[in-house]
Amino acid sequence: IQEHSHMVAVLAHALAVIDRERFGGRVDPGQAAVAGLYHDASEILPGALPTPVKYDNPAIKDAYKAVEAVAADKLLSLLPQELRGEFTPYVREELEPGLLSIVKAADKLSAHIKCLEEVKAGNNEFKLAAEQTRRALEEMKLPALDYFMEQFLPAFELTLDELQ
Repeated sequence: IQEHSHMVAVLAHALAVIDRERFGGRVDPGQAAVAGLYHDASEILPGALPTPVKYDNPAIKDAYKAVEAVAADKLLSLLPQELRGEFTPYVREELEPGLLSIVKAADKLSAHIKCLEEVKAGNNEFKLAAEQTRRALEEMKLPALDYFMEQFLPAFELTLDELQ
């Protein structure tokens, strides 16, 4: 979760910068990075459930969302009362819609990049997932995300030698 959350934070920051500088967006890149760091905090206690399992069945999805809510509340209860307010929106993902859409896009983008890396390494088990995540990213219709995918995503498919 830690490595993934770091990647989401970096991508969310980049998307917010692109959105602000290229498209006049108002999401603060620093807030986007912080939201990315905490976006999966509620999975620390119960553990992560693979996306295909989590979203395959509405009953499983709803049950896991309830588990995540309980876990988020438990994490927040471990903090001193005076600090909870600052962490609550991030841990519970109760974010302003523009910020939340950037973090969701960064999360899906991180998953897609992971798939590309696995396929590049010869793990063809990730081919279908790469196609599915690509489609999901395209369906988000976020200009900053589309820009990132056009300008930067191709580099993730290159080897280190090809980057030079």
